[in-house]
Amino acid sequence: MSVLDRFRLDGKRALITGGSRGLGREMALALAEAGADIVIVGRDEASLLRTTADLRRIGRQAAWLLADIGQPEGCQEACERALADHGPIDILINNVGGRRENIATEEMPLEVWQRLVDLNLTSVFLCGKLIGGAMIARGGGGRIINIASINAFVAGRGIAGRHYEACKAAVVQFTRATAVDWAPHRITVNAICPGGFMTEPNVRWSNLHPEVIESFRSQIPLGEFGRPEDIGPLAVYLASDASRYMTGAALVIDGGYTLW
Repeated sequence: MSVLDRFRLDGKRALITGGSRGLGREMALALAEAGADIVIVGRDEASLLRTTADLRRIGRQAAWLLADIGQPEGCQEACERALADHGPIDILINNVGGRRENIATEEMPLEVWQRLVDLNLTSVFLCGKLIGGAMIARGGGGRIINIASINAFVAGRGIAGRHYEACKAAVVQFTRATAVDWAPHRITVNAICPGGFMTEPNVRWSNLHPEVIESFRSQIPLGEFGRPEDIGPLAVYLASDASRYMTGAALVIDGGYTLW
């Protein structure tokens, strides 16, 4: 088998939460180009339909599920539907998440904290439990990729909402712990920790808090934000046989931001 052949995903099926827009969409397109069939989950039907059509144009089977993964009941239902209607799932990318709120810790209501913990952490647990559990039961191995953040390691500057740092740090450690647990089942579990990417949420942040975004950009050694498509090749690597011997890793892709 050639080196490039090890990156092929022919015959595999991937489930990607938050897969219709931003980084999720780019990872879905990249995995499809590598040969995988794709199931995407999201809250916006229009973007789900648009991305599904783009995936099918690549020549892959593609399906979509309308669900709010940030709600535990919706998350569980979506995973169960994915397994029942589109299984087996060989690759899981837990991509849903976001800061969403710029509220100081001392002012954050408990219900807001819990809602955002469900979005950024509980969703990773539930999808991992259900899809990973199905991988274990099937006995054919699998790949799980959790999208964490550089804020698992460093605090965001000039912005509050520390639920995000707390949850993303927990995602990294959950990745490491489940990697140990599921290695005997030939399931690898790795995390991607993106830095600044100009996705739709960050475009909105740039309009609301331009000083925060410009300060962030000035701290990046490579001098620019990542493009969403930059993350696709890394997702393909972690989803493929090329990363067969890597598990429990947290791979930073941030233009050098965390090197300072």
